[in-house]
Amino acid sequence: VRAKQQASVEDILDQASYTAEATLSPDSVLVDKPLRELLRLGDGDVIARTILRGPRRISPFPDVTLKSGDTVMLEGSPEGLDRMVSQANLILSGKPLTDKGEKVVDLISMEAVISNDSHLNGMSARELALSYTRGVNLIAVSRRGQRVSERLSDLTLKAGDVLLLQGSRKNVPLMLQEFSLLPLAQREILLGVKRRAFMPLIVLAAAMIAAGSGLVPVSVAFFAAAFLMIVVGAIPLTEVYKSVDGPILVMLAALIPVSDSLRTTGASELIAHWLGSVAHGLPPFAALGMILLTAMAVTPFLNNAATVLVMAPIAAGFATTLGFRPEAFLMAVAIGAGCDFLTPIGHQCNTLVMGPGGYRFSDYPRLGLPLSFIIVIVSIPMLLYVWPVS
Repeated sequence: VRAKQQASVEDILDQASYTAEATLSPDSVLVDKPLRELLRLGDGDVIARTILRGPRRISPFPDVTLKSGDTVMLEGSPEGLDRMVSQANLILSGKPLTDKGEKVVDLISMEAVISNDSHLNGMSARELALSYTRGVNLIAVSRRGQRVSERLSDLTLKAGDVLLLQGSRKNVPLMLQEFSLLPLAQREILLGVKRRAFMPLIVLAAAMIAAGSGLVPVSVAFFAAAFLMIVVGAIPLTEVYKSVDGPILVMLAALIPVSDSLRTTGASELIAHWLGSVAHGLPPFAALGMILLTAMAVTPFLNNAATVLVMAPIAAGFATTLGFRPEAFLMAVAIGAGCDFLTPIGHQCNTLVMGPGGYRFSDYPRLGLPLSFIIVIVSIPMLLYVWPVS
């Protein structure tokens, strides 16, 4: 029931149709082009309601020629509007937002619904002057069951209207609280938010080239890439803080010394020798399978990253004891640590789908056991082929 309710809410949000005003900038690629060229960018998700050229209203016929400074009243999904605005270089309604005279760069767009006791009920955006008084732009409105024909600045807002607000990460939440607006389900809304589309690709490519060519270690290359993404503004600092998983970091910080102590005190060698005595006389594929299955068994009780920290020195010592090269055994640890299909707690993805899917603990081994069997059957010969042990 819970999954059905969540799906219905998402369906309602996806079906919401927003009305927005977009103005053609002088350097837009659609200046002196017919309206149909603009609508084609929306892939059928956006329609034009009217064209405002100064005081004139022009019917949105497909062959109408667009001019610089034309304002087009658009209606469609946030994704379609965003695609059209970004590709055609349009300017959304509202003024450029500034903070203490400097342009705001940390902009977000958020959906919010006007509650019955909100002060916005019965007022227009022109009367509120949100851009000047609150540092927030109203860039689109959705009024379910009704068509919005007025300009956004003249539209009288009503309870139940869904607003698409643009502002800094500090100002938008303050406005929601001040005007008793109810934020809708958290989903990524890009309309009105400027992105540097190619910068993440450039940074990722540079990190991969640096690591692949051996100029710097992999850890240094990708840590530098993550830092660069923050410096260039591709990832806001607040999003970085939200993405940091504190418990996992604490656990890894605690297990790194444990892993190091196992190695320096000889405990990992002792365990490896014990495993080696058990596996003495076994063929290479059986010894490799033992490490792979051990990593799979340990992962649910630790964590995939923590399992690698603990099992890697043991696997290397185990291979040395048997007189094998360690590469295949270390890769078996990596595969085993990332392939826990038997429990809902071995990996966060397993846990996330348990509630919405209505699964029970016993459902995981029913499907996970055959999957684990397939992983073992496929991985062992491939590891021996790519990284021969002798």
